[in-house]
Amino acid sequence: MNDSPGWATPGSSPSDGEDGSHGTQPPAGGSGDSKWSAEQPPPGQWSSPTPGQTPPNPQQQPPAAPQPGAGWGGGGYPTQNGGQGGWGQHTQAVKPGVIPLRPLGMGEILDGAVTTMRKHWRAVLPITLVVAVVVQLASVLMQKYAFGDVVLDQSSDAPLDEQIDALGSFVGLSAADGFIQLIGAIVATAMLTMIFSRAVLGHGSSIGAAWREARPQLARLFGLTLLMGLGAALLFAVLVLPGALAGQIGLTVLGGFVAVGLVLWLWIRFSLASPALMLEKATVRKSLVRSSKLVKGSWWRIFGITLLTQIITGFVAALIIFPLTLVGGLLFGGGLEGMTDGTGTASWGFLIVVAIGGVIGLTITMPMQAGVTVLLYVDQRIRREALDLELARAAGIENYGTTTPPTGG
Repeated sequence: MNDSPGWATPGSSPSDGEDGSHGTQPPAGGSGDSKWSAEQPPPGQWSSPTPGQTPPNPQQQPPAAPQPGAGWGGGGYPTQNGGQGGWGQHTQAVKPGVIPLRPLGMGEILDGAVTTMRKHWRAVLPITLVVAVVVQLASVLMQKYAFGDVVLDQSSDAPLDEQIDALGSFVGLSAADGFIQLIGAIVATAMLTMIFSRAVLGHGSSIGAAWREARPQLARLFGLTLLMGLGAALLFAVLVLPGALAGQIGLTVLGGFVAVGLVLWLWIRFSLASPALMLEKATVRKSLVRSSKLVKGSWWRIFGITLLTQIITGFVAALIIFPLTLVGGLLFGGGLEGMTDGTGTASWGFLIVVAIGGVIGLTITMPMQAGVTVLLYVDQRIRREALDLELARAAGIENYGTTTPPTGG
């Protein structure tokens, strides 16, 4: 099985051993696993020979000495071992799309996500807008007609069976609302992944093309998302419930801390499974394995970028939703008093204004989050598997990875 599949562009045949591999495999000789060399070989060893041409012998072609102070352009790239890699022989990194074809910094990943939203807004924004409208519409209808009929009476005089029925109804409605949001998020993530993958190559994408490319993997993406959610719930159940059932507060709190730590660690470890599943046409199991390998050794870096993205998108969403919620409460919710006691939060005016804020917030933040995840996946594959060579060929850049300067881009 090939552990380093090549860049599987949307619509290509499955990789990673399912139908053969068309990717570039790093040769042995690096630290650790021979297929996961931390220091990539010089460009002469990576160039694809033309038909009938014998590949060059690496021992007969010593790598060119890096130029002092050349940085990313002429002196190679810094590796995980602190050395110098060898693919950067040009004066500046090739950038056929929204990112340069080299290991990316945190700012470049965030900028690439924003640039894709700006350059390809005709495909990005309609997808997130439709999904946001559907999700918020379902939420408004459920809050108006379903949640309004569920009354959780916390007084001691309420019969136990009525409390149980009300609690069960509330949990069921919350689960239904969450399921609708989950479906919307999965569809948007799948289609946005395809758009961002083409934006890396400098190619545009239409909504119809993104849907056709994403549709075959939607069931697997749903299974992946469901599996990760059930795994997190199972961890909490195993680590928190024993202490709670025994009435041991200290044990319950300790189990909660351990569960949060494990879920966070696993969340980052498998954070690249979604783009791996979509772009490599992988199965759920293989996508989890691929994410684990790509994240290995870079957990803290990916955690930091992911956390910063969540903070930024959460702040942007709050800037949009909070003022509209306040306006809706003052105009349609009976003022601050009505918002406090909950009597005004079920009016149509309040629900619609809040839903508008939710639509705007989701439309802006959803592609940002999806884009950062895709670009982190691309960045990790560039660092570990020299994916820039595959991307350059897919973008039509000639002579990339050789001493001859590229002619396209």
